[in-house]
Amino acid sequence: MTREEVFEGLHEVFWDVFDDEDIQIRDETTANDIEDWDSLEHINLVVAVEKKFNIKFNMGEVNNMKNVGEMADIILKRV
Repeated sequence: MTREEVFEGLHEVFWDVFDDEDIQIRDETTANDIEDWDSLEHINLVVAVEKKFNIKFNMGEVNNMKNVGEMADIILKRV
């Protein structure tokens, strides 16, 4: 799987979780960049990403992710 394919999948997840197809994510995207991305939506997002890519993040990974790029890096290592 390529990084571009990971981002295509992540866009689908973000659009679904936040119910907004106008969201455009980049490596640098953080919770501060998306209005509805609060702690509850973060959990929903993590679960949806795990389901989409058939992976399981560990707590350290979830706590240490600083942006979408880091999330994509972890996904690429797992798939």
